[in-house]
Amino acid sequence: MSSETPTGVGDEHGPDVGEVVRFEVVEHAGGAVVVHVHGEIDTMTAPVLTERLTDQIAATSLLVVDLSQVTFLGSAGLAALVEAKEKAEGADSRLRLVCGSHAVTRALEATSLLSLFDVADGVPEALRTA
Repeated sequence: MSSETPTGVGDEHGPDVGEVVRFEVVEHAGGAVVVHVHGEIDTMTAPVLTERLTDQIAATSLLVVDLSQVTFLGSAGLAALVEAKEKAEGADSRLRLVCGSHAVTRALEATSLLSLFDVADGVPEALRTA
């Protein structure tokens, strides 16, 4: 099952960020879910990322967050990823990142957060090592 959601379009609860970030959620065998993130994760879009990941954590044993199409990852986005990791651990679930982009890898390395996460080189590897 796949669902692609432009974020924030028609949302009366917050700013319209549909042009900045979008998410595609794909369910895989064995209860794994991949959330493909496209765009920028900044102060305005990080809360939406948190919401999307939180929704999936409760429903899966393995959540893969594919950040390979992320063009900017700010401090709010980093905080959202750390929060998702903590929530996954609390729910007895696993969170695995696919960085895949220089912007993401650089942000995680510069903040010394890269070693905090379980990181795979690509979605197939992330699912294979599940």
